[in-house]
Amino acid sequence: MTPPRFLPTTLISLLLLAGCAATEPAGHADHRAQTSPAQDVAMLERVSWGVNGGSVRQLQAQGWNAWLRAQLHPGKANLPPAVQAQIDAMTISQLPLDQLVISMEKKRKDAAGVMDDMAKQQAQKEYQQELNRLAREAATRSLLLDVYSPNQLQQQLSWFWLNHFSVHQGKHNLRAMVGDYEANAIAPHALGKFRDLLGATVHHPAMLRYLDNEANAVKRINENYARELMELHTLGVNGGYSQTDVQELARILTGVGVNLGANPGTETPKVKPALQSQYVRRGLFEFNPNRHDYGDKQFLGQTVKGRGLAELDEALDRLSRSPATAHFISGKLAQYFVGDNPSAALVARMAATFQRSDGMIADVLQTMFDSPEFRQSLGKKFKDPMHYVVSAVRLSYDDKPILNAGPMLSWLSRMGQPLYGRQTPDGYPLTDAAWASPGQMTTRFDIARTIGSGSAGLFKTDGPQPQEKVAFPQLASALYYQSLQATLSPATRQALEQAASPQEWNTFLLSSPEMMHR
Repeated sequence: MTPPRFLPTTLISLLLLAGCAATEPAGHADHRAQTSPAQDVAMLERVSWGVNGGSVRQLQAQGWNAWLRAQLHPGKANLPPAVQAQIDAMTISQLPLDQLVISMEKKRKDAAGVMDDMAKQQAQKEYQQELNRLAREAATRSLLLDVYSPNQLQQQLSWFWLNHFSVHQGKHNLRAMVGDYEANAIAPHALGKFRDLLGATVHHPAMLRYLDNEANAVKRINENYARELMELHTLGVNGGYSQTDVQELARILTGVGVNLGANPGTETPKVKPALQSQYVRRGLFEFNPNRHDYGDKQFLGQTVKGRGLAELDEALDRLSRSPATAHFISGKLAQYFVGDNPSAALVARMAATFQRSDGMIADVLQTMFDSPEFRQSLGKKFKDPMHYVVSAVRLSYDDKPILNAGPMLSWLSRMGQPLYGRQTPDGYPLTDAAWASPGQMTTRFDIARTIGSGSAGLFKTDGPQPQEKVAFPQLASALYYQSLQATLSPATRQALEQAASPQEWNTFLLSSPEMMHR
């Protein structure tokens, strides 16, 4: 990495340190059960998307245990009115998924039917632009909630599960679906029963289209979704299933798909009279019994009687309650919240809670948060791009509503972690090594300097008549002097003392090793 020339030697050293995941900021050494103020801030940094003035005041008022309890069992999120107004104005907030997708499908068909080549190109371009706009709305809403929702743990878990049950927006018309997928399949179940979350993803058209299950039919088996459902979503690659189990689960999933027809009365498939009662359509989700394999299946060592859509519920029950799933999900949560290689003992305790609570995610997390391994890991987990970008904006602007999330979306793309942008179904890596490269550090310094100088564009609206508000980040605040300063290493403090201007001071803090870790 070659930092810009004007940087003092001390900061060059800091930036190099920031890329080292082993850095442990000062103030994190005390791991007694009785927490210190510095450790409270460190735990807040880990459980939330990053500290800001409001969250620290809330934690201090409630105490760690009460604050964490409220995070694990959140109520309705009250957002700043200006942020709520932005979200309410979005198309994805105003139209139900089926209406939105069906209207887009009509646009696609109308464009395909235009005879004039130039007019057809224009119509197809407008269709693609509208899909892009809807996906941008979804990503913007997601980031606004991450920055401003008081339910910080729910937001972190929403991103985690969105990454776990990953879909790529570039396929088919998923750009019109990802907002609903996140808001209605993922977020409501992020801290609830894993079985409910799993079921919500299985029945969502975004997942069914992404992993090709709409093409899965009797005598034309498509195994894509069945394989990922076991390997990535539940049991894990070493979960004890066989290729035969993949084939049998694919048979169970036959007929489960999507219907984009606008009129259920005229665009419902003609089903054999004996199977008519089996047909299901809920929104865009469809179970078509004509396409289902009604033979008995041997799945994970047990017979599943061929009887239609109920077979899927039986399979999901079995998958969600498997000890392999408890271990795989617990290990992935521990990797996300504790470290790249969480101890086997911690994962075993979490898996035991998973099984005892029938997959209650909040209970599994409580076991993890109460563990000595969690406290000993504070300050050592390297931030992926999402954590860095969101934490930098939260720290810089507290509850002041940004007007434009575009710069944040751009930064995430530059660092290789755009929302809904992972092309493969495995989701973005959760390990430190995936993100701690010299190129990442250079980009993060650029972001720190852009935010620190107040020229990031977060407070300038898009459009022909853009509005802009003055918004210089006040990082040298009471929060810094009362809570953050004590967590900084001597080298970071020395670099801050050398800053020649408020802009430079902001840049140094936002690019410090402590800011790169959580």
